[in-house]
Amino acid sequence: MKALFIPLFPLIAFLLLTVGRKVWSKGASALIGIIATFISLLLSLPVLWESITNTGQTYWKVPWFHIDQTVINFSIDVAPLNVLMLVIVSSVSFLVQLYSWGYMKKDKRLNTFYAYLSLFTFSMLGLVISSNLLGIYIFWELVGVCSFLLVGFWYFKPEAKAAARKAFIVTRIGDIGLFIAISLLFWQAGSFELRDLKEAVAGGVIEPWMITLTAILIFVGAVGKSGQFPLHTWLPDAMEGPTPVSALIHAATMVAAGVYLVANLFFLFQASETAMSVVAYIGGFTAIFAASIGLAQNDIKRVLAYSTVSQLGYMMLALGSAGYVAGVFHLMTHAFFKALLFLGAGAVIVSLHHEQDIRKMGGLWKKNRWLGIWFLIGCLSIAGIPPFSGFFSKDEILLSAYTDGRMGLFAVGVIAAFFTAFYMFRLFFMVFTGEARGDHKADRVPCVMMIPIMILALFTTVAGFSNTPGHWLEHWLTQGLSIHQASLEQTPLWIPFLAIAVALLGIGLAYVMYGQKRISPASVTRAVPWLYQLVYRKYYIDEVYHVLFVLPLKGFGWFLNGIDRFIVGGLVYLSAWVSSVIGQLGSRLQNGQAQTYALVSLIGFVLLIVGLTAGRLFEWK
Repeated sequence: MKALFIPLFPLIAFLLLTVGRKVWSKGASALIGIIATFISLLLSLPVLWESITNTGQTYWKVPWFHIDQTVINFSIDVAPLNVLMLVIVSSVSFLVQLYSWGYMKKDKRLNTFYAYLSLFTFSMLGLVISSNLLGIYIFWELVGVCSFLLVGFWYFKPEAKAAARKAFIVTRIGDIGLFIAISLLFWQAGSFELRDLKEAVAGGVIEPWMITLTAILIFVGAVGKSGQFPLHTWLPDAMEGPTPVSALIHAATMVAAGVYLVANLFFLFQASETAMSVVAYIGGFTAIFAASIGLAQNDIKRVLAYSTVSQLGYMMLALGSAGYVAGVFHLMTHAFFKALLFLGAGAVIVSLHHEQDIRKMGGLWKKNRWLGIWFLIGCLSIAGIPPFSGFFSKDEILLSAYTDGRMGLFAVGVIAAFFTAFYMFRLFFMVFTGEARGDHKADRVPCVMMIPIMILALFTTVAGFSNTPGHWLEHWLTQGLSIHQASLEQTPLWIPFLAIAVALLGIGLAYVMYGQKRISPASVTRAVPWLYQLVYRKYYIDEVYHVLFVLPLKGFGWFLNGIDRFIVGGLVYLSAWVSSVIGQLGSRLQNGQAQTYALVSLIGFVLLIVGLTAGRLFEWK
């Protein structure tokens, strides 16, 4: 079965690069990683074709181990959602690995970098084809480990080490919820298999309140991995890792794992109206919350990071509004245009000698026209301008919220779309238009970095037509699924025009402020300085968490450390002191003088006689 071999080659690459890290040259290491991922991509294409034509095997399992009388299987599924994720992960991973050769070739630890990338690709591919909750959880945690390794790859930077630690800890909070949910579902259904779980939900084996509880706990896991509020704080800090890592893990694949998990278990969520509402409202709030923060950021990668958080919120909003296809559709288009934007940002950073502050950029359109064109395509797509893919998927999200009757969330989606268009074109105009504001002379970007950017720009342009016209993607994704997909056939025609108008308004405002500079941004910030500081400081969420959680936990740690040092350690020291005293007394008796030994023997003999005599006297009485 072809799908079994898709994750195998990145795993082989990881083993080769790890075992022979001192043997392979930089070029050989890069070639191993690139070829392995390319083979996975090639293998995923016939699986995609077989799924489209409905000629391939869809399910495979083999006994793994036993728990009492229960057989735990290792199983994989090649349903349309899984196949789509296989193609997305393998294609984006291949392009990022190719791009990394130009971006990272001067790094001394390039061999290790490609080993980590290959391990991540294996983990993500294993995650998206697993049809077993236990297998999903194993690969889920392995993806988290890879994130920790890649975010902290430049471990000599304190910021990178802190970001890796923060990402690992915060995502573990969400993973606890996922672990509890998996345990409860196994207790209720007696199986880890998604097919058995689906039958248990449909057959009423699981109580409604338990369905709601487990669905929300699974969503907690998705919140951690996909950077949803309130566990979003790790994702922007993770931009301390190399830019290819940001493109692969924190834009296109890993953070989408949470959205994929909710979509893959959509049958569980749709069985609980409460769980659906939780997903929708958390997603909607995250979308507008992160978009507002992106308005005031000046680091090119952090602007894109908050954009990622916002777009992931859009996907959750769609899923919670019964827009299964809309959420998955936006997951696909986002993978392409956000990878394009991150790789384009990396090319800008390399061109400007690793400058990341957009206030020190400008004029790149004149110096690198093609990079500006590709980056503009990504900006137009995420802003929702037709005919680029982001327009079609974002339009379906708004239509889903409207059709589901969630008018408040519909309004939130529209406002977030305005924010998105504004901050993305604020970024574009500050980087590519006007005159250069920094002291850096723009260098040429290597072709090995430009080729993946160009391919992603092509995907970004055409991917939207996979569901428009004809809703081909919808028919394919929902075949064989008994889900209640929101019907978009009777939706008003004014919604797409509203979305376009809002996007153009955001672009126009950004052009007036940062292109033509008719309105000074400084005058706006001076008018509402408190609001600017609130947004610029990310609503002080990190500071609040520091006060509410970090400091109390540190205080509790100091308390436990005091108990360990003074009470537990004191008891240990006391026992050692008593033993030492007894030993010292014994050593004084064993001083090597025969007179002392004779005296001790005599005293012992006298005490023995006295004791025996006293015992006889008591017996006689």
